[in-house]
Amino acid sequence: MRLRLTPREDSFYDMFADSANNLVTGARLLVELISEGADRSAIAEKMRACEHAGDECTHAIMRRLNETFITPFDREDIYRLASTIDDVMDEMEEAADLVVLYKIDEFPKGIVNMVEVLERAAELTAEAMPRLRSMKELNEYWIEINRLENQGDQVYRKLLAHLFSGEYDTLTVLKLKQVIDRLEEAADAFEHVANTVETIAVKES
Repeated sequence: MRLRLTPREDSFYDMFADSANNLVTGARLLVELISEGADRSAIAEKMRACEHAGDECTHAIMRRLNETFITPFDREDIYRLASTIDDVMDEMEEAADLVVLYKIDEFPKGIVNMVEVLERAAELTAEAMPRLRSMKELNEYWIEINRLENQGDQVYRKLLAHLFSGEYDTLTVLKLKQVIDRLEEAADAFEHVANTVETIAVKES
C-alpha cells in the first residue's frame, strides 16, 4: 500500500475524458464529411473548431501538469497521453481540410470502412479514459484498438490498390491518396494512445 503525504491531483482523469470525447465528435464529423450531398466546407469548419477545442484540452493538461506536484501517474506518461490524443485530432482535421482544399466530391467506396474504423476507435478511447481512475478493465480496450488498427491497415492497402488501378486520373490519385494517408495516420495515432494507456496500466499494476 502506498502512503501519500501530499494530496494527489486527480482532475487529470476528467481532462483526459474531455479530450477523448472530443475525438468522438471529430470522428463523427468525418462520417458526415464523406456522406453524399454533405456541405463539406461547413463540416470542415466544425472540424477546425473541434481541433481547436482539442488543443485547448491539451494545453489545459500541460498547464495543470506544470502546476501539480503529485500526479496520478508518471508525468512523462501524462504528457505522452495528452500528446498522442492531440495527434489523432490533428490527423483527422488535416484530412477534412484537404478534402475541402482539393474540392473532392467523390470518394472510393472503401473510405467509408476507414472512417468507420476511426469512429469505433474514438468511441472505445472515450469509454476507456474514465477507467484510468481504477486501472481496471483496460486490457480489452487496447487489444481491440490494436485489432482495429490492423483492420485499418488492410482497408488502407485495398484503397491504395484501388487508387492505382487506372480508374482515376493522376491528379485525382494524388489528392485522394493524401486524404487516405491522413486517415491511416489517425488510425495509427489511436494505437499510440492505446499503447500509452497500456504502459500506464502496467506501471500502476
